Amino acid sequence: MECTDEKCPVHGHLKTHGNEIEGIVVSSKPSKTVIVQHAYTTFLGKYERSLRKTSRIAAHAPECMGVSTGDAVTISATRRLSKTKSFVVTKVAKADK
Repeated sequence: MECTDEKCPVHGHLKTHGNEIEGIVVSSKPSKTVIVQHAYTTFLGKYERSLRKTSRIAAHAPECMGVSTGDAVTISATRRLSKTKSFVVTKVAKADK
């Protein structure tokens, strides 16, 4: 299968820069989009404790990547692709099923 997506970082002309984030795909319902859940910790100075938090990031998923729900992915920052997407999937580690 040949990739014809212009927004593919491997086969297209999309440049990536800045942050690279690892996370788990929790939804792949939107067309060419995945929702990636990223877990991180933040420090609360008042209580001198660390807090576990999660964020959900919408990322463009080129069809050549074959991303599905449950996969571990790496997403990279890029120019704004739509109202909610400014990340693109660059690497995929398939989930054990």
